[in-house]
Amino acid sequence: MRTIYNFGIWVYKQLVALASLRNKKARLLMEGHRTVFRYLEENADPQGGYIWIHASSLGEFEQGRPLIESIKAAAPEKKILVTFFSPSGYEVRKNYPMADLVCYLPFDLPGNVRRFLDIVRPEQAVFIKYEFWANYLNELAARHVPVYVVSAIFRPGQIFFKPYGGYFRKMLHRFTRLYVQDEASRQLLSGIGIEQVSVVGDTRFDRVLAIRSQAKELPLVETFARTGTVLVAGSSWPKDEDLFIEFFNRTPDLKLIIAPHEINPAHLDHITALLKRPFVFYSQADEESVKSADCLIVDCFGLLSSIYRYGRIAYVGGGFGVGIHNVPEAAVYGIPVIFGPHFGKFKEARELLACGGAFTVKDESELVSVLSALLSDAEFLARSSRAAGDYIVKNAGASAAVLKDLYPVSYPV
Repeated sequence: MRTIYNFGIWVYKQLVALASLRNKKARLLMEGHRTVFRYLEENADPQGGYIWIHASSLGEFEQGRPLIESIKAAAPEKKILVTFFSPSGYEVRKNYPMADLVCYLPFDLPGNVRRFLDIVRPEQAVFIKYEFWANYLNELAARHVPVYVVSAIFRPGQIFFKPYGGYFRKMLHRFTRLYVQDEASRQLLSGIGIEQVSVVGDTRFDRVLAIRSQAKELPLVETFARTGTVLVAGSSWPKDEDLFIEFFNRTPDLKLIIAPHEINPAHLDHITALLKRPFVFYSQADEESVKSADCLIVDCFGLLSSIYRYGRIAYVGGGFGVGIHNVPEAAVYGIPVIFGPHFGKFKEARELLACGGAFTVKDESELVSVLSALLSDAEFLARSSRAAGDYIVKNAGASAAVLKDLYPVSYPV
């Protein structure tokens, strides 16, 4: 099975190289891999001793960020190595100041693994949520390096729990401890003989609370939001926009902020073609233009997590595609969240629905029903808002639990 696994990784690498001829993301990945060992050889401390934290992409990095920043705050001498698999994480955080080294994780082939570990010589390895690489886990175990997974969540459909998943189940035995989000994950793991498990929750709740405390003041958005009830639509896709823009066009008292998931001319043209009320792009806005606009289109990145604070209701996109985007990022401000039907893989979305802090819609009529109820019933809106905010606060603390276990000193979280 190991031979088949290694062949599969090699084939995947070749496919990424082939895709890089046309695909920008694949091209960035291959360019990063070509330079990663030179970067490490030139910059890594020869003594090693890194706390190595691996995040597949940007979302996983944000889950691991409270751990990194708490460690650095309490013990600045600790050396942190952050690796990414996806360009969407590396390209955004390659200059992250709390890490001593930031790079791509070399493909999980035996030669790459040995060379990588020989250079960085980690004292611990922490994988965030996902990423189960057999050669890395086997080599870390052979070198007696403690390895952990944090904020993991497991589902019955995963290969670990299939009759043919024996090779992948062995990977889980390599972890010194698995810090999982819920009791259901612990029970699944126990059923296949994995007992080194702690249920601590999701570190992402700690991260969104930290983001809320550091939210940017955005004077133009504040001016825009001063009149009317504001719906903030974050990380939206065309299918989402087809629904909520139609409702917005027919609801004079509602104001709208759209921060689309993709900012490109074609997508922005799609949005503006749907709008029948005055709008302004954030990049072109000034004090006077936002006062006369009913819709503010955020055509830049990095502001959404702060913009939610100006909303009374949030719509989080992606629920008509592969899955919804970051729901806690909106709910942390104590506002109800609406999203599309593809939310099943997201525990926080299911739990927010259960407590009344979120609503799911599958078509325009359901969106109209939910928004009309929230806008017409002040008590219903207040109750839903409280439920959303309380849910985030109640589920915070995973980072502190992990740090207390891994590092027996007092870490601020």
